[in-house]
Amino acid sequence: MIRLVKTKSMGRKEKFVYNIHTLTYEKVVIPFKTRIWQAFGFFSVVLVTSFALLALLYSWFPSPREKELVREIEQMEYKYSQLNGQVEMMGKVLTNIQQRDANVHRAVFGMDPIDKDIWMAGVGGHESHPELAAFKYGADAVGSTLEKVDLLSRQLALQSKSLDTLQQLANNQQNMLASLPSIKPVREDKLQKSIGTLSGFGNRIHPVYKVRKFHAGLDFPARVGTAIQATGDGVVVEAGWHSGYGNCIKISHGYGYESLYAHMNRMTVRPGEKVKKGHKIGEVGDTGLSTAPHLHYEVHYKGNPINPINFCMDNLTPQEYQQMVNSANMANQSLD
Repeated sequence: MIRLVKTKSMGRKEKFVYNIHTLTYEKVVIPFKTRIWQAFGFFSVVLVTSFALLALLYSWFPSPREKELVREIEQMEYKYSQLNGQVEMMGKVLTNIQQRDANVHRAVFGMDPIDKDIWMAGVGGHESHPELAAFKYGADAVGSTLEKVDLLSRQLALQSKSLDTLQQLANNQQNMLASLPSIKPVREDKLQKSIGTLSGFGNRIHPVYKVRKFHAGLDFPARVGTAIQATGDGVVVEAGWHSGYGNCIKISHGYGYESLYAHMNRMTVRPGEKVKKGHKIGEVGDTGLSTAPHLHYEVHYKGNPINPINFCMDNLTPQEYQQMVNSANMANQSLD
C-alpha cells in the first residue's frame, strides 16, 4: 500500500510516499527535466490564453487608430459616392448636348450626326489602368468610375471638335447669307406704286416680236434715274453694253450665284470692283431692247437662270409679297 504524505520543510512543501515493503516514508523526488516540461507547459497555456484574450479584446474593442481608419474609410466611401454621381450627371448633360447638336445644330447645316458607335465607344476599363491590378479591394468600383471618366473625356473631345466644325460652318454660312442675292434690286418705296405691273419669270409675250418667249428674269417698272442696289455681296464681273440688255451689270456672289441688272441708264461701278449688299450700282433706264423704263433683273445659279421672285422678300408684308408673286405669275407681256 502506498500513501502520499505532504509536509512542510523550511517553508517548502515536500511529498513523501509510504513504502509498505520497507515500512518507511520515502521522499518523492521529481526529476529536473520533468520540472522543466511542466513549467514550459504552464507558460505555453498562459501565453496561448493571453493571445486568445487579446484577439477577442481587439475584435470587440477596436483601437483608436482603427476607429480613425474606419471613419476615414466611411468618409472616402461617401465622397466616392458623390463623385460617381457627379460623373453620371455630367454624362447625362453631355449626352443632352450631343443630342441637341445632332438634332438641331448639325441639321441646320445639313451635316450628319456623330456616329452612335463612335460616340459610345469606350477605352477599356481595367486594361487602360493596369495599376489597379495591385489593389485587392475596390479595384472594380474604382475601375468602373475611371472607365466613365475616360468615356466622358473622349466624348468631350468629340463634341469640342464638332462645335469647332459648326463654328467654322456658321462663319461660312454668315458669309454665304451676306453674299446671296436676297433683297430686291429696287428699293421698296420706289416699288410700291408699280408692284402690280411686274413681269415675271417664265414664258411671256415679247413686247417687240409679239411672240411667246422665255423671260429669264423679273421686270421692275420704275422711273429713269431710280437707284439700283446690289442684292448681295460680290464682285462686279461685267459692266458695259450688252446686245438686247443695253447697259448691263453682272455681279458674282460666289457659291454658284450671279445676278444681272439690265437696261440701266447709268452704271456707277466697274468690273473687278467689290460691292456690298444694298450698295448703289447704277440707275434705272430704258437702254437696249426695251419698251419702257424698267430694271430687268436675273439671278443665275451655276450658270442657269432661276426665278428671282424667291429672293425678293425683304421688307414686304406677306400680303405685299403675295401680290408681287401673283403679279409676276400673270401671263402678261414683258417689258423687254
